[in-house]
Amino acid sequence: MGSLPALDEPNWTYPLARRDESVFDNYHGVNIPDPYRWLEDPDSDETKDFVEKQDSLDGKPELLLDPNTFSEDGTIALSICTISKDAKYLAYGISSSGSDWVTIKVMRVQDKCDEPDTISWVKFSNVSWTRDSKGFFYSRYPAPKNGENLDVGRETNVNLHHQVYYHRLGTDQSDDILCWKDAENPKHRHMASVTEDGKYVILYTFRNCDTVNKLHYCDLSTLPNGIEGYKGRSDAFPFNMLVDHFDASYDYVAHNDSIFTFLTNKNAPKYKLVRVDVQKPDFWFDIIDEDEKDVLQSAVAVNGNQLIVSYLRDVKNVLQLRDLETGVLLHHLPIDIGRVSGVSARRKDNSVFIRFMNFLIPGLIYECNLKGEVPDLKVFREIVVPGFDRTEFQVNQVFVPSKDGVKIPMFIVSRKNISLDGSNPCLLFGYGGFNVSLTPSFSAARVVLAKHLGVVFCIANIRGGGEYGEEWYKAGALSRKQNCFDDFISAAEYLVTCGYTQPHKLCIEGGSNGGLLVGACVNQRPDLFGCALAHVGVMDMLRFHKFTIGHAWTSDFGCSEKEEEFQWLIKYSPLHNVRRPWEQFAIKAYQYPSIMLLTADHDDRVVPLHSLKLLATMQYVLCTSVEKSPQTNPIIGRIECKAGHGCGRPTQKLIDEAADRYAFMAKELGASWFE
Repeated sequence: MGSLPALDEPNWTYPLARRDESVFDNYHGVNIPDPYRWLEDPDSDETKDFVEKQDSLDGKPELLLDPNTFSEDGTIALSICTISKDAKYLAYGISSSGSDWVTIKVMRVQDKCDEPDTISWVKFSNVSWTRDSKGFFYSRYPAPKNGENLDVGRETNVNLHHQVYYHRLGTDQSDDILCWKDAENPKHRHMASVTEDGKYVILYTFRNCDTVNKLHYCDLSTLPNGIEGYKGRSDAFPFNMLVDHFDASYDYVAHNDSIFTFLTNKNAPKYKLVRVDVQKPDFWFDIIDEDEKDVLQSAVAVNGNQLIVSYLRDVKNVLQLRDLETGVLLHHLPIDIGRVSGVSARRKDNSVFIRFMNFLIPGLIYECNLKGEVPDLKVFREIVVPGFDRTEFQVNQVFVPSKDGVKIPMFIVSRKNISLDGSNPCLLFGYGGFNVSLTPSFSAARVVLAKHLGVVFCIANIRGGGEYGEEWYKAGALSRKQNCFDDFISAAEYLVTCGYTQPHKLCIEGGSNGGLLVGACVNQRPDLFGCALAHVGVMDMLRFHKFTIGHAWTSDFGCSEKEEEFQWLIKYSPLHNVRRPWEQFAIKAYQYPSIMLLTADHDDRVVPLHSLKLLATMQYVLCTSVEKSPQTNPIIGRIECKAGHGCGRPTQKLIDEAADRYAFMAKELGASWFE
């Protein structure tokens, strides 16, 4: 008989509880010790102390998973991370070389060892565990042809037929249960999410990047043979339709029995909270009305029947505590000025954790205790950057009139007491699309620029984002996309007019949709900028929908296959609007600013052909096809290998890229390094 395997040594220390050996009971002549009798008093200080030590937040943190160990060159990144309900398993997704394709693996939390489970060809997915922690829902595409030989991330094929599956732990992916598919709408994307109590699974369906979705639900407790009963069946999961049309966005918040609460923009561009009894789905009613000015961004159920709600007020988050049943305001939570990047709590918990940052605070976590009549808010953890003194810097917010008079918010971050004589190098960043809000965030690279190069860093919250709700977003989309460029140009003009900088000292930067922004603005106002950094931009506006997930962006851009929409796109498409400025302006010395187009060979979201085609076009039109061209400013490309749209880069590669692009900027703007 073989020897038993050695047990792993526990890697934690239990709190020491007092034993009272003098306490015992006599049962029919038998003495039964009861050394912990004192724990029967729940109100004693000693019992409370014991309870606190069993779940102490002051214990030494323990490393669970280190993405830096995934590969020697650091090009494998962590993209999904979800703990099972019983906290025994961690499902985590990894992506290679920055690709959007994800492989899901499962780790045992106790010994940090991987299970054999491997889920492939996952993309645009979450992981949602069932309450019994026996498995999870996820979304994926069918495996590409010759997938085993594919260098993932370099393909350009259109992504079609997104499907939802359930995976049971310990089984092969081939045995996963198909829960939802829609063969009639191959471009739709789907996501399933299990409610906190495990009773329901919510199915979201998206048709593109517009802020609308369909909504279905399934009561898992009604399945006669459970989820496993659908193994091998060809019919879909028994989802019930709740919203079967794309008229608004619906995001689950909580439920009491069959009464569900959702965050929605239905007839509410700045969002509101609504409630519906799924047994009577025709009657919906509001519990928190749309605010006249502030955007309701999120709501999290906590402390039984309370809500932490987050509003966006002039691009800064404010938090409130409200009653879940009535929506009545209970308290304002006094956080600093900046961004709330997450609220973490279970509904049963009276402790809430709030992630926060701003331009001068790298990151902190507030702990909010809701046990008393008044919420107790304190700093639980804070990131400290050695050598950084936030008191040396200042943050201002201004409101700049755009071409049509609309006021555009802009943050301006700089060293204190700078001179407004036009002498400062300046970096202006923007995005303006897909309902994305650019709220205050910390960047070590930008702090270095401000501290050692004297750069004034600015973020323009132009239309197309979500800073003021649905109307602000739609005002920068489709036929009104030009508003984005007008807003950004107006922000740049403001910085020059107010003496922050001069055109030859002004650099503009943006990525993805922001790369499009930079490309279009350089074409429209080459005289206004000294440098431009465009990351992974959508540059060919006539063909973007033909590659990978590009078809989903037609909600923001339109599509060249429709004549009316072609007329919008051809007017600003960066690839198709490169012109020689010395032939357009009276001042013949005008040329394009210094430009760096950045892309990556495994970017399968905005495929690199966009940047490469624009790079070739600019170099040809402005430089090589003109004898004695006035274009002396460099137009260059930076193509990262084994990298994608932004994720999956090792720290060193991130540092290298930041050093390259900002060194290029500093040289072209004439900025000097100082201590």
